Formats: sequence, structure tokens, C-alpha cells
Amino acid sequence: MNVYVETNFVLELAFRQEQSTDCQSILALCEATEHTLIIPAYCLAEPSEKLIRQARSRRELQRTLESELRQLARSQFYAERLNNIQDIAGLLIQSNEEEQQRFDLYRSRILYIAEVVPLTAEILQQAALYESSYNLSPQDAIVYASVLAHLSAKPVQMSCFLNRNSRDFDIPDIVDEMARHGCRMIPRFDDGERYIHSRSSVG
Repeated sequence: MNVYVETNFVLELAFRQEQSTDCQSILALCEATEHTLIIPAYCLAEPSEKLIRQARSRRELQRTLESELRQLARSQFYAERLNNIQDIAGLLIQSNEEEQQRFDLYRSRILYIAEVVPLTAEILQQAALYESSYNLSPQDAIVYASVLAHLSAKPVQMSCFLNRNSRDFDIPDIVDEMARHGCRMIPRFDDGERYIHSRSSVG
């Protein structure tokens, strides 16, 4: 079975969000079973951009916080109460480093087993059409066009598209188009994990 994922799959893993455990299980299942993980190339670039923006924002916040803490430390009244707040400033930088490390780790694992759908001119042209016809964001339109391009070029009997953008992708025409290609839309990673596990020959 082909298992299509999008940007949020990578973000769940890098940021340890609420469905990260399910995403780890999905990745492990694709590593250990006959299932093939498929991801648009764009979905491996977008998280890196988010990490850069977030790290920059946190560094600015850290500088501001440290400046305010230095001012407060001059007051004997506040000096003894600053330890925990100073820990927060350190946590901002530590979290940047840990998230980057997790992203690098999971990107390597994904690239080792996954089939990456290249971002081509044809996909960008189709994405522009989907953006207007389905009112998708440019990012979601690229993902949808990438998935459809792969489904059309390499049809299989069974596949699924796991995502966390149900408000965007859960459009009757999109769901129907996916179904015509034998692809089931699953808008939660925990539901996706159970679906893949139920169709695995191991575990």
C-alpha cells in the first residue's frame, strides 16, 4: 500500500506534537512492512522554513527577555524570584536545537525509505488550478497536485493520504477524486496509523 503524507507529518515528528507518537508508528510500519511512504518534495522543505522562522522569533524573544531580566535583577526585591524565569530564556534556545536535531533525524529516516514526489513545472501549473477551483492555500494546492500526479503516474490497488488539514482537503470533489484513484483520505494521523496497521502483514 502507498502511504501519502504531507508537511504536518514531518512537523508532528520534529515538534513532538500531540500525534507525534502515531507518526513515529507510521514511519516504523513503513520501514518494517511492505507499505511505501510517499511524500511531496515540498513537504520536506516547508518544515525547514518553519524551523528557521521559529528559531529567529525565539532568539528575538530571548534577547528581549534577558534585557528585561537584567533590569529586574538590579532590584533586590525581584532578584531572588528570577531563577525560574531565567530558565525559560535558556529553554528557548535549547528547544530550537532539539527541534532541529529531531527534524534532521526524521528527515534522514524518511529520505531513506520514502519515495519523494519532485516539484515539477506541471505540478505547479496544476496547483494553480486547484488553488482557484477548490480555494486551497498555495501550500495545500502544491501538496494535492503532487499526490494526484503520483497517483496518476503510479497507480496501485490501495493507497491512503494522511493529513491534518481536514478543513482544506475534506472537500467532496477532492475526496471523490482520491477515491477514483483508489486512495482513501484520512484526516488524522492516529486514524491513519490504525488503518495502516490493520493492513500490515507484521506487528
